[in-house]
Amino acid sequence: MSASDAVDEPGTRGYGPARPPSPAPGGNKEGASGERLVLFTDAVTAISITLLILPLIDIVPEAASAHEHASEVITGHLDQIWSFLLSFAVIANIWREHHRTFSSVTRVTRPLMVWNMGWLLSVVVLPLPTEMIGAFGRDQFVAAFYYAVLLASMVCRLAMLRILKTNPGLLDEDDQQPCRLQESYTESWLNVLTLVLALVLALAVPALQYYSLLLLVLPRRALLRGRRPR
Repeated sequence: MSASDAVDEPGTRGYGPARPPSPAPGGNKEGASGERLVLFTDAVTAISITLLILPLIDIVPEAASAHEHASEVITGHLDQIWSFLLSFAVIANIWREHHRTFSSVTRVTRPLMVWNMGWLLSVVVLPLPTEMIGAFGRDQFVAAFYYAVLLASMVCRLAMLRILKTNPGLLDEDDQQPCRLQESYTESWLNVLTLVLALVLALAVPALQYYSLLLLVLPRRALLRGRRPR
């Protein structure tokens, strides 16, 4: 082997400078892949929303062993069915918002991943207060627990939007993206404030409890009304 071959060969002790390794295809210099985080988040969310139905499935053999009528599986457990439908709608809505947030994210930094894991923790925990609603009904501690989990989810989303807003390099190049991100950030702030108000109403007026979650519709309607041409 000639001296020139030794120089050209990477990893050998030639006299020339070593060639830098070529970057891996699709490699990111500023964080992990956003697509992988979205896939993982979607999988965990799907498992969490599926877990909501399991307590209702367990009711069927219990009713059969107690020789109850089949219709009593529904009529005798309306609280559990109500809490299941409530949390199903809640998880579906917060997943939709998360999907909207990460639709243009190409790279993920460590702080963004940490806040996303916090968001996932709130989603995974939600089946617990859901089951407690069915078991304890209009208990104030259960209501506070449920609202606290939702508030944690919204605060984590707000933090993620803040990171994306201050690090536009993590997003796809899109002229309309900053405008949409600012709108989502404003809406997220309003949702956090509205949820705190809903929690106060739920604890002050037990009859309203989970119905006060309907207040979360107001921030989006206010934003849509503000975008209408005059």
